[in-house]
Amino acid sequence: MKQCKKCPWRVDVDPHDIPNGYSEDAHAALEGTIAHGFNIGSALRIMACHESPSGKEKACAGYLDNQLGVGNNIGLRLWAIREKIGKLELIGEQHKCFEDTLPYEHREKE
Repeated sequence: MKQCKKCPWRVDVDPHDIPNGYSEDAHAALEGTIAHGFNIGSALRIMACHESPSGKEKACAGYLDNQLGVGNNIGLRLWAIREKIGKLELIGEQHKCFEDTLPYEHREKE
């Protein structure tokens, strides 16, 4: 699975450049797809690639890289094994956490 050129998980991408009507509020709402500890028993929510057509969404490669790695999303790991997603092909440096994918003005105040 190859990462798209405008993926917000890429450090070199300005999320405002995401095609098809970028919405800062919709982007911020995707925080609900991020695992926080063990989410056993809760519904699995997966961040879709913004290039996938509505109704035929595919998972975002940048999101998968984060959540299958440092995100430690156990439910997503089980899904990835079942779906046989294969190797992720990433482009460039990736953000370390979801909050870093957001435009600066939407990030938590430190």
